[in-house]
Amino acid sequence: MRVCLLASGSKGNAIYIESRESRILIDAGLSARELSSRLQGIGVAGEDLHALLISHEHSDHCRGLGPVARRFRLPVYVHPETRRALRDPGRLDDVREFEAGEAFAIRDLRVEAFPITHDAAAPVGYIIETDEGKIGIATDLGIATRLVVQRLQDCRVLILESNHDEAMLRDGPYPWPLKQRIRGQHGHLSNTASVGLLANLLGSALEAVFLAHLSETNNLPALAESGALALLEQQNVCRPQLIVGSQHQASVCFAV
Repeated sequence: MRVCLLASGSKGNAIYIESRESRILIDAGLSARELSSRLQGIGVAGEDLHALLISHEHSDHCRGLGPVARRFRLPVYVHPETRRALRDPGRLDDVREFEAGEAFAIRDLRVEAFPITHDAAAPVGYIIETDEGKIGIATDLGIATRLVVQRLQDCRVLILESNHDEAMLRDGPYPWPLKQRIRGQHGHLSNTASVGLLANLLGSALEAVFLAHLSETNNLPALAESGALALLEQQNVCRPQLIVGSQHQASVCFAV
């Protein structure tokens, strides 16, 4: 198993997951050229990918969808409502639709999409089950519902949103309606809310936590990291590696 945030933030998102038989992308929010470059940086050729999964239709998650799918001849897994909401992705030769709550297989992976709260048509998080353990992904969500907490239990790797520092958002330059959107139930998780979610997911299996989708305007990596570290240091259930995602470069890879 190998997991990496190729890009994470408001300008583009993509997650790389590798198992014994599979190499997949979750989202393609960068250009095909930039994604290829970042994949090469971690020793992966785009031609070796097997699938592209989309979480929702916002451009920072699907800007490169069409070009990436066509260049590497990838099947695209997407919720039907998300597919209808996409803004002109161009020709998609192999689209495989799924419903939230439905499990499906990609080679040696078992994938389950679950609904999350965000201002999109049908946003989903993902559970990716591999022979080496579960990977849980929940970014772009306004609140962590009971369902989210339930689905993310017993993961070996977690990728959780830690979008904004509440004080920085409150005092920052965004117009008030946008601040309200981000803070709302269909917006983004704050650092505090992310730590609260993580507190409910600590278990003996957990070995890595990625903090994702940090705002460049309303957050600082040190602030997101410090809250999560404080939680992890006061418990003795697990000692996971903590990795903070970046907009401008691929993260450290977690590998088993």
